[in-house]
Amino acid sequence: MKKLISLSLAFAWAMGIFANPVTVAGPDGKLQLNVDVKGGKAVYSVVYNNKVMLQDSPLGFKSNEADFDAGVSCSGSEMGEVKDSYTLPQGKHNKINYEAKKLLYKVKNQKGLEMTIHFQVSNNDVVFRYELPKFNNRASIRIAKEETGFRFPEVTTTFICPQSAAMIGWQRSKPSYEESYDYDAPMSKKSTFGKGYTFPCLYRIGGDGWVLVSETGVDSRYCASRLSDCKEGNLYTVEFPMPEENNGNGTVDPAFSLPGVTPWRTITVGETLKPIVETTAAWNTVAPLYEANTQYKYGKSTWSWIVWQDASMNWNDQVAYINLAAQLGYQYILIDAGWDQQIGYDKMEELVKYAQSKGIDVFLWWSSSGYWNDIFQSPINCMDNSIIRKKSMRWMKKIGVKGIKVDFWGGDKQETMRMYEEVLSDANDNDIMVIFHGCTLPRGWERMYPNYVGSEAVLASENAVFSQGFCDGVAVNTATHPFIRNAVGCMEWGGSFLNHRLGRGNKHGNIRKTTDCHELAQAVLFQNPIQNFALTPENMLPQAEGGAPEVSIEFMKNVPTTWNQTQFIDGYPGKFVVLARQDMNGKWYIAGNNAEKETKQMVLDLSSMLSKGDVVTLYSDNKNREPQKTELKISNPKKVKLNVLTNGGFVIVK
Repeated sequence: MKKLISLSLAFAWAMGIFANPVTVAGPDGKLQLNVDVKGGKAVYSVVYNNKVMLQDSPLGFKSNEADFDAGVSCSGSEMGEVKDSYTLPQGKHNKINYEAKKLLYKVKNQKGLEMTIHFQVSNNDVVFRYELPKFNNRASIRIAKEETGFRFPEVTTTFICPQSAAMIGWQRSKPSYEESYDYDAPMSKKSTFGKGYTFPCLYRIGGDGWVLVSETGVDSRYCASRLSDCKEGNLYTVEFPMPEENNGNGTVDPAFSLPGVTPWRTITVGETLKPIVETTAAWNTVAPLYEANTQYKYGKSTWSWIVWQDASMNWNDQVAYINLAAQLGYQYILIDAGWDQQIGYDKMEELVKYAQSKGIDVFLWWSSSGYWNDIFQSPINCMDNSIIRKKSMRWMKKIGVKGIKVDFWGGDKQETMRMYEEVLSDANDNDIMVIFHGCTLPRGWERMYPNYVGSEAVLASENAVFSQGFCDGVAVNTATHPFIRNAVGCMEWGGSFLNHRLGRGNKHGNIRKTTDCHELAQAVLFQNPIQNFALTPENMLPQAEGGAPEVSIEFMKNVPTTWNQTQFIDGYPGKFVVLARQDMNGKWYIAGNNAEKETKQMVLDLSSMLSKGDVVTLYSDNKNREPQKTELKISNPKKVKLNVLTNGGFVIVK
């Protein structure tokens, strides 16, 4: 009988019935992580200020070497602390001090194999990953499926972007993270394509707070992931890429050497949206994968394609945009698709020399493709081939090109992540910065790859040229992305139009519905260290001849692209947003917009950057929706009152 009892106790322990939960609180004690084994499954939950943000959510995975999705037990845990300080000049904060509590939670499966779930809990972020030893002397592993999930309380509503099906859209180039968000949608709502949702995903937990879910640390040793549609019990799970991505080439299952680790899953939590907007979770737990080959310089750029389109990729038009960059005091010009055919390699060397004679450096566009889409915009079939890519990089270094924009990527498989890394590494060897377009979300890449300077991965400004409907909704997008997409990584939006009609000459094309001050505010609200703004040569004409107002041009000449710090002031996704960013010289830019249907009366607490008696510069819309620059004396910095027009905006500079 005693033997039977002992066997029963052993079975109970193996199934986790008696496993004691482990609780870890962040440094200020408000954010609490609970980890346990229940019914043979590892689970975690998250509580903030005694309010449940995530209910018991599953952990574990299946692999070709060991499964940890069921039948596991806790085999021990270790606590510790993490402290780190680092700089991130191309991020929303320049100097970052990171402090967190660490939990190494060890689980053992029924075969006696063990792995560690590594958690870190800071004041507003929980991050975790799986750390795997060698299993029976195996030196490699293939992950078949993750059980990793996020289970939300019943009251939760969502602000999430659907993942596209693969091999659809323009020349079969999707998924490209360019779909529209839903706002305050119920969890029961199915995703548009039935493929779940792209990271990051924002959730409102009723009146208790907010949760932003994403991932970081994805490099050549794993695939990028997404979230499933909501499953039974309000559960979203991590999903791997679709088999059809990359035209069916490459495996869905990521594989890596042992011992090894998976990417970090990140959970940012707050009672308000402030921790969501200001989070540094994407960068705190990653490290540079190589040293910068040179000191990369950030700045502003002109870009003909966004308004003048494909036909402008010729010598004369690019000279006009180089001259425009020089007039504006910008540092760069982006020369887009088709330059190899309409200008040519030989003439490009001459054009780069002309640009440099004006103090302007050049970014060149390249297609990433390959065999995974039908893109014909050239140059093609260069970046995907290591021999041709390295030759192209050496040529660009020789003629003085400082950056590239690589477009039309094929998906999220590990094979594609490897190519992103190879492009970045080869570019760094040749002193070249990299922008990605038609691409995946950056996942900690600002810190991991020092020559990385931005990704699109959003339904961006080019759609205003393609669709009047998108033009009509630009203000909604502006009031969305600081809370979600731009909260976790640089965002290459490419907007701030001053043309009233989005076509060459400013006399035809879609009609811009936003005010100039909205477009000025957008230059601050959207963060990217290289900003390819949508200004045109016609903007520099006298206003009587169709040019932009002098006050708008003056602002766009002076607005920075790198920031010392960022603070959230007020807002709600899709309705309005107000942010404060401090530049590297200590000057504050406080910017806001209004996407609601009526003029919005804002009462803003700006006491952390303004004082009573301060006289600041205010860029705002007058009653005719025209930009004006005035002085504003601050009488009460805790209650600064502004009226912001619908589709309008403002910027305060101090």
